[in-house]
Amino acid sequence: MRHVILSVIVAICFINNVALAVVTKDLAYPSGNSSAEDIVNQNYFVNHFYSFNNYAIARQGKDITAFILRSKDSNPLTITLERYLNNQPKSANVNAQDLAIFRSGKLKGTGMLITDFKDQSKSQSYEIFIPSIRKVRRFSQPARDDAWGGSDFTFGDVTLRKPKHETHELLGKVTFSGCLAMMKNIKRNKYTQNTKFEADCSVNDKEVYKLKSTAKNINWWYDNRISYIDTKTFADYRTEYFKDSKHIKTIDRSWVSTGLSDPRAVFWGYWYGKTLATGHETLAFIPYGVTKVNHKYKAKNLWSTRTLKRMPKKIK
Repeated sequence: MRHVILSVIVAICFINNVALAVVTKDLAYPSGNSSAEDIVNQNYFVNHFYSFNNYAIARQGKDITAFILRSKDSNPLTITLERYLNNQPKSANVNAQDLAIFRSGKLKGTGMLITDFKDQSKSQSYEIFIPSIRKVRRFSQPARDDAWGGSDFTFGDVTLRKPKHETHELLGKVTFSGCLAMMKNIKRNKYTQNTKFEADCSVNDKEVYKLKSTAKNINWWYDNRISYIDTKTFADYRTEYFKDSKHIKTIDRSWVSTGLSDPRAVFWGYWYGKTLATGHETLAFIPYGVTKVNHKYKAKNLWSTRTLKRMPKKIK
């Protein structure tokens, strides 16, 4: 049972970036030169989709978000899921709510609701519907450096790292060269047979900030990381991790513009991570047609324990 619960928590965290409130939702778009701290805060704003009242990766026909893990020279493990983020919760004490529904694999029928509180001293609430017992269970917030066996991400990478956990140094502006990385030669299944897994080359020649972030914990799993952040949207395209001056891991993120007036109103196309020592890869791929922003839902109290217990087949 514990293994299943850890699988659920990690899987949703790969595509879920809710964290304790540090950067406010009304953070203004910068004018003039930006400091390292300004850039980090803006990037935090972008990754938490604060430009949107709500954000979702729903199922659209046969298209659905695929979460793929693959060890070197082996077949991938695929999990499909939907996710619904609410940045405008009804409760005055809540910062955000995030609902995930797993649609395939060993987690099929599992639901998860993460509640993030405005009080920074209060941990997030994790409620998980476990289909085998038809009950909802509550679990504590994981540690930032926890990793699920076989994955290429820690909880800090994708959900719990805050700007204050590191010191930041702006190394200047550079031109991003080439395409983002992408998992290759993926063995297809019924969930991915129609998906076009193509590397994002739209980032080539874009101007980016090169930002060095050093962990304050001297015994951390990495010493520092280098991020390449778009100078207009503040979306992070690539993060390289280093330990004892050795490059140990890379995470690439593809971003898609909504066309809204705020340049920061972008969402994920895919995440791809690789651990260099082992060659293990992780891909969270989000087909373009499944994304919804600022959607008006018919369901009442969508972000609730009641929804978990009901586990709807389709959310409108």
